[in-house]
Amino acid sequence: MPERSFGLQAPPSLGAPGKKRYAMVVDLRRCIGCMACVLADKAEFEVPLGVWRTWVSVRTVGQYPHVKKHFLPRLCNHCDDPPCVRVCPVQATYKHEEGFVLQRYERCIGCKACMVACPYNARHILPKRGNPNLPTNVVDKCTFCFHRVSQGLVPACAQTCVGRARIFGDINDPNSEVAKLVAANSTIVLKPEMGTKPQIYYIMPNQKSISQEAGLLEEPADVKEDRKAHREHFGLYF
Repeated sequence: MPERSFGLQAPPSLGAPGKKRYAMVVDLRRCIGCMACVLADKAEFEVPLGVWRTWVSVRTVGQYPHVKKHFLPRLCNHCDDPPCVRVCPVQATYKHEEGFVLQRYERCIGCKACMVACPYNARHILPKRGNPNLPTNVVDKCTFCFHRVSQGLVPACAQTCVGRARIFGDINDPNSEVAKLVAANSTIVLKPEMGTKPQIYYIMPNQKSISQEAGLLEEPADVKEDRKAHREHFGLYF
């Protein structure tokens, strides 16, 4: 495959000596589906109704009286090789050297190429809101709360998680909690076959994969068709 040199793509930072690489561990053994993370994100960013920067997929499995719920917190995976950056025609989305995948609203033209390129359905168009000073008709997404992390804080969703199911930190630092959790537990990432090197690590409640256990990754049919067409068009770069 040819060298990918287009887009504002910082070099991969996972495991790079002397560099930070922020990541998140989601411990599904602790998640209780309280949705505090979703509400915290809504409050932090004034996220309008109908769209989410983070959300929790829920599925009920089993038969009465042996019924239980499975929760899967979802957000941008801040990939080490993000396809959304590669397909953006105006370089509105870019990757920070410490792993954050960020959005520049003033450059975004709302073409939705990044939305189709993202295999995690983690992007959305901002609808019109009551506050005229807030951006509209541009793509938005989770930013790992870059504005908070740059001030020494953790993302809002991790701060508010009542069960401490979300743990954030520098995975390149072997002494960080995220690095220790990944080293000590069997973790998975979503859709590793896409080659995006996602940096959201899930600790499973058992040994089954997420798709086997709960089926929480199923995409709508129209999204699947859009993604297929986009990959065929950008086949060399995807």
